[in-house]
Amino acid sequence: MRAEDFIQHKRPQWERLDALLTRSAAGLFTLSADEIHELGRLYRQASSDLALARRDFPRHPVSTYLNTLVARGYAAIYREDVGGLSTFLAFFSHTFPRTFRETWRFSLASFLMFFLPALMAFVLTFRDPSIGPALMPGAEYVIAQIQAGTEWWQTINTDGRSLSSAEIMTNNIGVAFRAFAGGVTFGIYTLMVLVSNGLMLGVVAGAAQRFDFAANLWGFIAAHGVIELSVIFIAGGAGLQLGWALIRPGLFTRRAALVLAARRALRLILGCVPLLIIAGLIEAFISPSFLPLVFKLLVALGSGVALGVYLVGIGRDAHPLHPDHAAVPHLNRIEP
Repeated sequence: MRAEDFIQHKRPQWERLDALLTRSAAGLFTLSADEIHELGRLYRQASSDLALARRDFPRHPVSTYLNTLVARGYAAIYREDVGGLSTFLAFFSHTFPRTFRETWRFSLASFLMFFLPALMAFVLTFRDPSIGPALMPGAEYVIAQIQAGTEWWQTINTDGRSLSSAEIMTNNIGVAFRAFAGGVTFGIYTLMVLVSNGLMLGVVAGAAQRFDFAANLWGFIAAHGVIELSVIFIAGGAGLQLGWALIRPGLFTRRAALVLAARRALRLILGCVPLLIIAGLIEAFISPSFLPLVFKLLVALGSGVALGVYLVGIGRDAHPLHPDHAAVPHLNRIEP
């Protein structure tokens, strides 16, 4: 049997199972007794179809699609309602880092959408600071402060670090949430958030380099910048996932693809909340302090290494078929 014939014959059952799983996202209580029986039957049949696809079409996209469909069915049927500390620990020790690794390409794309505009703005502003306001409206005020050698972040010390920390966290959470939520605009608003923040950093850094202010600026940014920027890239990647699900739903319906992508994206955003708190505390209590630059650089290096080890190395023993860890395939629709 050809893969196309297999798909044509089985597609109605898969689509029905997908519809039932989407409806049961909040729990099986949303289904009638007959629908639960049907769900079980379709799940067993999909499991058999997955075994056949792995044997006969191991490299065909249908195998990836069925693997994800069966994983969702397994979770819906065998899901345990576990709460409390164990759920909290499991999320941060397995779910969040695994989700990041399974979707790292979106975070990389987010990084590039931030870094490339930042690099361009840095070069242009360094050559001609008057270009800065054209790239980032309102930049003339910041550039004037840089030219005058004013370290504006020192107001954190006078305004009160606890209050400043709360304001910084609120601002960072707002940026991360906008980058994430912008995905529902097919990723357009997410790209705008990433590009605008990249341009802002590039303009400020370019002006600082031009007016011999770079050591002052990076002495402030270095300590908290690694974690803060990493969160922006992860949140931007989460938003891009939503946009990609809308643009390329693959074998799923557009609604189902968006629901699955949103689950992954929400896990990433929830995982970023403690990171934003840590970054806010560092930015309020260490970055504007008069501690030696070497100490701040050590904080940057230590936080970066710790974050990298956590995201890359933690949680590699989780069950591969659990939907919290299953990546949704982004495939073109396969027509028989």
